[in-house]
Amino acid sequence: MSLDRRSVLRGAAVGATGVGFAAVGAVPSLAEATPEPAEGGSRPFPTNRPFPPLMDDPKGLLALPPGFKYAVVTHAGETKLKSGQPTPTLHDGTAVFGNGTKQYTLIQNHEISANDPLGVPQIPGTVYDSGVGSAGGCTVISVDRDGTNHGEWVGISGTLTNCAGGPTPWGTWWTCEETENKANGTTRLKDHGYVFEVWGDGKTAHPVPLKALGRFAHEAVAVDRDKQHVYLSEDSSNPNGLFYRWTAPAGYRLGKDSWQDLQDVTFGTLEAMAILNDDGKPIPDVAYLTSAQLLRPFRVAWVPVPDRDAVSVSTRKQFTDGQVTRGKKFEGVYGTHDGVYVVNSFAKIGTTDIPADGVPHEGMIWFYNYKHQTIQLVTYFPANPAADKGAAARYDDFNFDAPDNVTVTPWGSLILAEDGLASSHVLSSVPGGPTYAIARNMLNDSEFTGPTFSEDGKVLFVNIQTPGITLAITGPWRDYLG
Repeated sequence: MSLDRRSVLRGAAVGATGVGFAAVGAVPSLAEATPEPAEGGSRPFPTNRPFPPLMDDPKGLLALPPGFKYAVVTHAGETKLKSGQPTPTLHDGTAVFGNGTKQYTLIQNHEISANDPLGVPQIPGTVYDSGVGSAGGCTVISVDRDGTNHGEWVGISGTLTNCAGGPTPWGTWWTCEETENKANGTTRLKDHGYVFEVWGDGKTAHPVPLKALGRFAHEAVAVDRDKQHVYLSEDSSNPNGLFYRWTAPAGYRLGKDSWQDLQDVTFGTLEAMAILNDDGKPIPDVAYLTSAQLLRPFRVAWVPVPDRDAVSVSTRKQFTDGQVTRGKKFEGVYGTHDGVYVVNSFAKIGTTDIPADGVPHEGMIWFYNYKHQTIQLVTYFPANPAADKGAAARYDDFNFDAPDNVTVTPWGSLILAEDGLASSHVLSSVPGGPTYAIARNMLNDSEFTGPTFSEDGKVLFVNIQTPGITLAITGPWRDYLG
């Protein structure tokens, strides 16, 4: 194998100026975009140390490898916010921030689409749209390394279907609404489908939409290290969603006060991705690519979005198939030093998930290289009927489907959270290499969400979305991932 995987395995983000669709000829050639092999020729696949078989939990909650343990940090309806209300339900995208002590701060989404008894309560100063009632939003949790909860409070409220998002280089959380719902004058007083910024201090709240980043069914975001680009995924269908890039105006760098500028829908440029075939034309859907293209770099072009606020037409519907590359369930996004990972969860045969001549799959993980403006398929789960039956396969912990959220570990490998039909797992995945089960949901068939590693590598935080449980998993992570 002649591809140097160092650029795929490094951690935390660097930007490069991209090209528009009209400038495809300026994209580096594939020969230029493929790094030289290490001295001595080819490089072996990275593998890491295999995790031992998972052990069932006597409490019936979480199966883990020997030597690992978990603690429950929050439980919807059981633990309490500082304001006295119960912890909201439907935990989703989560980020962890250190504070220089043995405590961490978690900022966590709640993917609630309507007024709910266990919705995020509307605390004054945090409310975007008072019409939606106790619906989606974010809570903030202070937690020890051992999982002890030191308090939870509301970071933003009055939003809808807060799915994933992404941490910013200046220490805040961008939360994403996975909806396109517009104001209706009663239960929605404002348009929805935006990105919002959330602070972790419980005091600084600016519940305003970052309209420059577009209005669509947002899933997740990543900010490049140079603070000039933002990469955004769209989880939508009929037609399938897109992968987007926002670019700052010349000379501008994103920062802690950028929320004021990003309220302007015309600020910067929003573009959609086109993966280019060898003839320079866009591949209409990612489902035309398979494991046969694993690690092959494809050139990428970026096509401007005509109306990013989707006043009358959804952003993804403003393009023809000859302009962009679509994908079923563009989901998790995570930025690294050299690029950004993005996930397509699945595409089922015989459905509108894929073109009639496309190839079904159970998960695709991509890596977009900032410098070379290329994208590579780095992990591929082939279509697997056993994964769709909803019952345990014979070898359950080898049977994976529908990766959703993604994070990069302190050692450069990936953690994936499944949102499939069979048993739900948390997975350790090496780009270009193997995937291992590191946890299994024994409570129910709910998906895992929001995997996030503490920067010191001590704790993996992850959620069981329903009923809404946050878990802190500790153990010899370095032995298996380092």
